[in-house]
Amino acid sequence: MHFTPRVVASLGLAAALVSASPCGPGGVSPIKNIDLGPRPFFLVDDMDDGPLKKKLDSCKEKKMKASDFSIGHRGGGTLFIPEHTRESNLAGARMGAAVLECDVAFTKDRELVCRHAQCDLHTTTNIVTIPELNAKCTKPFQPASNGTAASAKCCTSDLTLKEFKTLCGKMDSSNPNATTPEEFLGGGPDWRTELYATCGTVMSHHEHIALVEGLGLLFTPELKTPEVEMPFEGDYTQEKYAQQMIDDYKNAGIDPSRVWVQSFLYDDILYWLSNEPEFAAQAVYLDETGDTPETFETAVQNLTRYKEDGVKIIAPPFNYLLTADKDGEIAPSKYATRANELGLEIITWSLERSGPLADVEEDGNYYYGTFAEAVKKDGDMYKVVDVLVQQVGISKLFSDWSATVTFYANCFDLGLKKW
Repeated sequence: MHFTPRVVASLGLAAALVSASPCGPGGVSPIKNIDLGPRPFFLVDDMDDGPLKKKLDSCKEKKMKASDFSIGHRGGGTLFIPEHTRESNLAGARMGAAVLECDVAFTKDRELVCRHAQCDLHTTTNIVTIPELNAKCTKPFQPASNGTAASAKCCTSDLTLKEFKTLCGKMDSSNPNATTPEEFLGGGPDWRTELYATCGTVMSHHEHIALVEGLGLLFTPELKTPEVEMPFEGDYTQEKYAQQMIDDYKNAGIDPSRVWVQSFLYDDILYWLSNEPEFAAQAVYLDETGDTPETFETAVQNLTRYKEDGVKIIAPPFNYLLTADKDGEIAPSKYATRANELGLEIITWSLERSGPLADVEEDGNYYYGTFAEAVKKDGDMYKVVDVLVQQVGISKLFSDWSATVTFYANCFDLGLKKW
């Protein structure tokens, strides 16, 4: 992967032209023409004949609208475009994701930025190829040598916001056999692409808010669990961090009804319930506590506690919600059944995060592991979505390629934009 001066300069010129145009906040205006591209139709054509395929076929010529059922995971263009970049968010919006995600991490000077993890800069940006910034990493790049894999660990908290903004976003990958920083940038799976990874524009949280506001869409920020010791530098507590994220929306004048705050850290949810009830009304607890058969049973039991604590929305990965029945068909799981009994709203993640579905059983894919025998080809993806919607009753679905979810939402009239 190469980031040439010409490419970077052209991107800078494009940004300047956008900022000079008569647009709204974030240099953009609402997108009126939703464009799904070919993928949803490829998936429908690959389906087995039956009522679901017939229904989806009937929607192919329908004029598409944005849907708040469709959440852009890490922006929504992440399947082919670097995550949490301006370009990924614009792709997700163009494909009809009415809710866009910023995973929120903090910098050394305590500014908030969009990154999937606090310490992923070495796999999601070009930081290791910039000597002065690589030197600031928690663990600067080390080449592969004598059977030891290449390594690095670079965190948002290693850099100031100004330094962070000089980075180029890239596809999330690393090459364990790399002997140079440039080689370390590679290593992505062959079912992704580098075509759009020339130099993704990384974003601060403020910039993300302005972009989504300019697009006239909705927000779902996720407070990332820190990988550094808290309080950071002695006085930046987890509570200050959680409050800062909320304050960014207050200061921007964003109505809490347009924001779904998220966290994997249950204490964050409890903090918002106690201190920010308006935002907590749509707080989303991201539950990944049931990854083994033993912990899965505990995760099901814990749903009662969440309900009693005042949590209204839970968001497990979709493998928690699905299983294969005695006939080898996709069916709701015990977790899904119990959540519905308790009246908890269910959001789930993340579609289009895997490679070809014909390989998921052999590969032991995380998202399809609980029902892999029921999935044989890419067209089966819409079988998964259909069970999640029609039998589990999910309210929203995260996707790395928003068009897939948006198409289903339009066909079944789910959350179509009316605001």
